[in-house]
Amino acid sequence: MALPRPHRFDVYIAIGGLLGGLLLVGIGLATRPAKDPITLFDGPWPILVPLTVMAGCELLRRTSPRAALLIGTPAICVDVFTQGNLATILMFTDLVYAAVLYGPLASARRIQWITGLLTVAGTLVPFAVWRVPEALLIGVVVGVVAYAPASTGWIVRNHRDAAEAARLRAEQTALLAEMDRTQAVTSERARMARELHDMVANHLSAIAIHSTAALSLDDPRTSQEALSVIRENSVQGLAEMRRLIGILRDSSGDTEPVAAPTLDGLDALVDGARTNGLDITLDVSCGTVPAPVELAAYRIVQESLTNALKHASPGRVGVALARRDGSLTVAVTSPFGGDRDGPRAPGSGAGLVGMRERVELLGGTFEAGPDEDPDSTDGKIWAVRATLPVTEGDRE
Repeated sequence: MALPRPHRFDVYIAIGGLLGGLLLVGIGLATRPAKDPITLFDGPWPILVPLTVMAGCELLRRTSPRAALLIGTPAICVDVFTQGNLATILMFTDLVYAAVLYGPLASARRIQWITGLLTVAGTLVPFAVWRVPEALLIGVVVGVVAYAPASTGWIVRNHRDAAEAARLRAEQTALLAEMDRTQAVTSERARMARELHDMVANHLSAIAIHSTAALSLDDPRTSQEALSVIRENSVQGLAEMRRLIGILRDSSGDTEPVAAPTLDGLDALVDGARTNGLDITLDVSCGTVPAPVELAAYRIVQESLTNALKHASPGRVGVALARRDGSLTVAVTSPFGGDRDGPRAPGSGAGLVGMRERVELLGGTFEAGPDEDPDSTDGKIWAVRATLPVTEGDRE
């Protein structure tokens, strides 16, 4: 099994520690004299064994910190019975520091406890045996060599983990902010797409149908009427476009158009649709409703009339709005399935999508599709039905 490749900085530490220890041996500087009672192996050569082993352990301080400490501990014990080398002691303290800093969390905690207990034992046991104040120095040495680097490594590790946690939180916050921004941009684009479609589609559909009729019929009176309708719808469409452009340029932060249409404008909307050739009945009995519900109901009726103008068969179009059981019900029906004499305008289906989105944003329900009507000649109609919740507490 191949050993992990050491970190470059660890190689520098190992080489520096080995060379420094050799320099101390060369000049004869040891930590204990040869006549010290615990010096069992005097002379310079025994010092080189723990020094070399400790330098080799430094190569593993980052990649295998626990193994480096387990190997370095017997080496420092052997160094105690030689004349000693300051470089060996310093490299051992670095191994303790690295084992706490880079090792697993459980090992780091155990090393903290073990070095602390060794420091206490190194202080109390020698003093209890020899009864001299100098015996306390053994505990001081053990604390400096073992507990102090372990405590330092623990403090640095806590700061490093806190910094990493703060960095992760910052990244998550930035990611959430970017997601919120993207969602806000997407929602705003969808809202403006609905507004643009609802404002312009009705007028452009009428222009397309009447211009087609004017081109296909060689009748000056019919052409004159068609051109009048085209001009009226063009003027209204331009006015809606100017209002939308004003909303886009407005930096006040309003989320809804400043002059949003209301249900009071349904009469004018129906009159315009009648001018375009639709036979419409209007029944409104809903009182006052919140502005978002009012705007959604108006746009649903507007888009339904536009679809009726483009696709409905000859017959009567019914528009009914009623408030019951805390909700506003909008129903628009038009003849469906019969032959149509006049020209048709193309459709893309965006109107149905926009109506459904408006209703879902308010938490309501929406249905659109063919239905049976016993009052019609062939029993087939196209029905648009929407139920919009009304906030409790609004006045009638």
